[in-house]
Amino acid sequence: MEAAVAVMESEGVDTVFGIPGAAILPLYAAMRDSGIKHITVRHEEGGTHAADGWSRVTGKVGVCIGTSGPAGTNMITGLYTALADSIPMICITGQAERAKLHQEAFQAVDIVEIAKPVTKWAVQLKEPGQAPWVFREAFRIAQSGRPGPVLIDLPIDVQRGLCNYDPELDAPLPIEVPEPHPARVRAAVDLLAGARRPLILAGGGVIIADAADELRELAEALNVPVQVTLMGKGAFPENHELFAGMAGIQTQQRWGNQAFLESDVVLAVGARFGDRHTGKLDTYQGDRKFIHVDIEPTQIGKVFEPELGIVGHARPTLSALTSCARSLGVAPHGEVWPSRVASLRSTLLRRDDFDDVPIKPPRVYREINEHYGEDTTFVTAIGLYQIWSGQFQHTYLPRRYLVCGQAGPLGWEIPAAMGVKCAFPDRRVVAVAGDYSFQFLMEEIAVAAQYEIPFVIVMVNNEYLGLIRQAELPYDMNYAVDLHYGEGGIDHVKLMDAFGCPARRVEQPGDIRAALEWADAEAERLSVPVLVEIMVEREANAAMGPSLDAIKEFEPVPELTPAD
Repeated sequence: MEAAVAVMESEGVDTVFGIPGAAILPLYAAMRDSGIKHITVRHEEGGTHAADGWSRVTGKVGVCIGTSGPAGTNMITGLYTALADSIPMICITGQAERAKLHQEAFQAVDIVEIAKPVTKWAVQLKEPGQAPWVFREAFRIAQSGRPGPVLIDLPIDVQRGLCNYDPELDAPLPIEVPEPHPARVRAAVDLLAGARRPLILAGGGVIIADAADELRELAEALNVPVQVTLMGKGAFPENHELFAGMAGIQTQQRWGNQAFLESDVVLAVGARFGDRHTGKLDTYQGDRKFIHVDIEPTQIGKVFEPELGIVGHARPTLSALTSCARSLGVAPHGEVWPSRVASLRSTLLRRDDFDDVPIKPPRVYREINEHYGEDTTFVTAIGLYQIWSGQFQHTYLPRRYLVCGQAGPLGWEIPAAMGVKCAFPDRRVVAVAGDYSFQFLMEEIAVAAQYEIPFVIVMVNNEYLGLIRQAELPYDMNYAVDLHYGEGGIDHVKLMDAFGCPARRVEQPGDIRAALEWADAEAERLSVPVLVEIMVEREANAAMGPSLDAIKEFEPVPELTPAD
C-alpha cells in the first residue's frame, strides 16, 4: 500500500475523499505519512462527487476511497456520473480476504462485476506485486482516449502484503495524444471554406482537452461563430463577438436555436450529440453538413453519420485545422453571417428583469450574472434550475461551469463544490441547487463545515418537485414537502443552523443582491458553506418548451455566398 500511495502522489493527487472501514485500513495506514490530504465524507456517493468536482476543475484524476460491501455499491452512482461525462476518477474499495470471497464473508460483494458497466476498467488486485503496476495502469486508463472512471478492489490480505518498489525508478505511464489524419483535416477545411453559414460546436471534450485557446484561434482565423453544448460552457467566452449561443430543447437560447437552424456546415469538436441537445434528429440534421471531431473513434457515427469524421485529440486537431487553413490561404468569412448571429442575439432574448413576487427564476440568474466575476466557479446539477442555468447563466472561462450533464444525479452539487474548493482554496465557488437536490446529500455540508471549506449555496426553491410535476403525470402525487407540524416545506435556514452554517431566505427580488453579498462575506469570515435560499414561483416552466423545428424565423434569412 505504500507503493500505491507513492504512485498516487506522483500522479498529482494531493487530496482524496472517502470513509475508512476495517477492510481498507492498511491503505489508510500507508497514507498516514504521505502528503495526501484526506477528507472524510459522510456518504461514499458524496465522496465520489467530491472527487469528480476536484477532477473537473483540475483536469487531474480524482480519488475516492471506501471500505468493502456497501461502500462500493454506494459509489456506483458517482462512477456512472464520471463515465457519462468523461471524468477521470479512481474509486478504491476494500475487500474481504481472497480465501473468504466464496464464503459470503461479512461485507464481501463482487464489486468488480457490479462496477464494470459504469467504469472503463474494474479490477481486483490479486497479488501484492501487482500493486504499483495496477495503480499506474488505472491512472493511464482513466486519462487515455475518452477519459473516465476506474475501480480498484483491494482484498485486505493483499493490502497487508509486500512488494518491491523504488519510487526513484518509477514514473507515470505515457498518455497518448492522437493526432488527426492530415487528409481529413484538409477535407474539413475545404468544407468550412465552402460554407455560407458555418458554425463551430464546442462540446465538453474541448474543455477536457484544455483546448479553449486553440478553439478561439480557429474561430477568429476563419471568422466563424461558435456555439457550445451544456458540457462545453466555458470553452468559448460568451461575451466574444463570435459567440453564437447554445442550441437544444431545454438548456438553450432562442437565438442560439435560430442560429443553428440557419447554419449549413457544423464543425462539432468533442461533442457526443446528446438527445437533450439534438432533439429530433431529422430537424437537427436538416440539410446541413457535419464534421465530427472526437478522440474516441466509436463516438463518430454513434448518433448519426456525419459527412466527415476526424479522430484526434481536440487540441492538436484544432491547431491542425488553423494551420491548414492558413497554409492554404483560406480567407476569413465575411461579416454578413457573424452580423446575422449578432442580430439574433440582440433580438431573440428571454426576459430576466422581472420584479414579480413570488420571484421569477430568470431574475435569480440575472442577479448571479451581475454579482459574480468571470473567475467564479459554478457547480450545478439537474432539474429546472439546471435548465434555467443553461439558458441564462453566463460563462467566460473553461472549468468554471461544472454540471453533471448526462447522468444528472440529484445531490451532486454540494459535494462537487466541496471538491472544487479543496482544489482551489482561493477561488470563489458557488453551488446552484434546487430544494430537492439539496436534501439528497446535505450531510456533506457537515463535512465542509468540519474541514472549513467555504462556498456559497444558492438554492432556487419552488417547494415542490418542479420538473416532474410539470410533466403532468396521469396520477395524483404529493410533490411538495408539506410537513405535518407546520406550514410549508422544510426550513432550510434551520437546517443550516444545525450544521453551524449561516443561511438567509429571500422572498423579494430586490433583496437577492444584498443576500449574495452577505453570503460571500460570511463564507469568507467563518470558512463554512453559506446558504441563500431564494423562493421562486412554483409554476415557472422552463423545461417543456418547443423543439427546434417549432422556432419561427422572425425575418428572412439572407442569401450568402462563402465570400460573404
